[in-house]
Amino acid sequence: MKLRITICLYRLLLILPAIVGVGCGDASAQSLNDCVLNRPYADMRRWHLGFSVGIHTQDITFSHNGLITAEGEEWYMEQPGFSPGFCVNGLVDMRLNSLMNLRFTPGLYFGNRDITMREYNTGAELRQNVKTTCIVLPVDLKFSGMRYRQSRPYITAGVMPAFNITRSQGDYLRTVPAELFLTAGFGCDFYLPYFKLVPEVKFCFGITDAIEHDRTDLEDEPDKLKITRSLRKALSRMVVFTFYFE
Repeated sequence: MKLRITICLYRLLLILPAIVGVGCGDASAQSLNDCVLNRPYADMRRWHLGFSVGIHTQDITFSHNGLITAEGEEWYMEQPGFSPGFCVNGLVDMRLNSLMNLRFTPGLYFGNRDITMREYNTGAELRQNVKTTCIVLPVDLKFSGMRYRQSRPYITAGVMPAFNITRSQGDYLRTVPAELFLTAGFGCDFYLPYFKLVPEVKFCFGITDAIEHDRTDLEDEPDKLKITRSLRKALSRMVVFTFYFE
């Protein structure tokens, strides 16, 4: 009986790499240190290309200046909820060394933000849906860990200029044509037989004012202009979840 148990445990140890390792081939032909790597030289190329698709949410934080209008009104803005948006990017990746890559991922972000505007004294509310279609030009440094079997985790840090191409006239609030974001993220390279699948989460923090304050289009509409005049500054934020195919 003890001999049978020992043989079973030995066989379990032999097939364990096939159970926990992705793409390690036939378990009966593998040992613990013999895992066939998919695309073993993929990370040694100087350049490679790819693309990504994903979803994101947009947020905005408002800083108010406490303006009180001639009618005694004091307005405050907030974004009470989040709506998912869609994004698609290209990828140009340059290998700097064994652990670091420089990545350029131009793309398009489609999204919207529902803004609620409240008057402090009466509780009156106004609402506006701010839709955005942005051309983004992110540049990131990718810091990768050591590869383990068919996966390799990494973190990123960089900057992302964004250019909004859908700016309407006559709204309570209007976003500026260009913003700048600082970005940080993390992900993991998964090596499949013919390509790398890379899920990634990225956090984007706006560092420039997102609201246009010079509203010449509202000079004849003081009831709308008072909303913009109540703001000192607004900063955008985004959370982006993407799948890269490299």
